[in-house]
Amino acid sequence: MREKVVAVLDKVRPALQADGGDVKLVDIDAEKGIVKVQLRGACAGCPMSTITLKQGIERVMKQEIPEVKEVQSV
Repeated sequence: MREKVVAVLDKVRPALQADGGDVKLVDIDAEKGIVKVQLRGACAGCPMSTITLKQGIERVMKQEIPEVKEVQSV
C-alpha cells in the first residue's frame, strides 16, 4: 500500500509545488485506512489547506486506492 500512496502523492505534488507548497508522507495505518501527511511550505500556513487536503489529496487518494478511508494532516 505504501508504494500506491507514494505514487498518488507524487501525482498531486506538482500542483502543490506550483503554489509554493509540498506534501510529505508521515505514516500509514493500513488497518484503519488512514494516511497521515504533513503539508509544507506555503501549504502549511495556508487558510485553504483543509480544502487542499480533503478535496484534493484525499479525493484522489480514495479514487486510486479504495483501501484509503481518510487522509489526515499532522
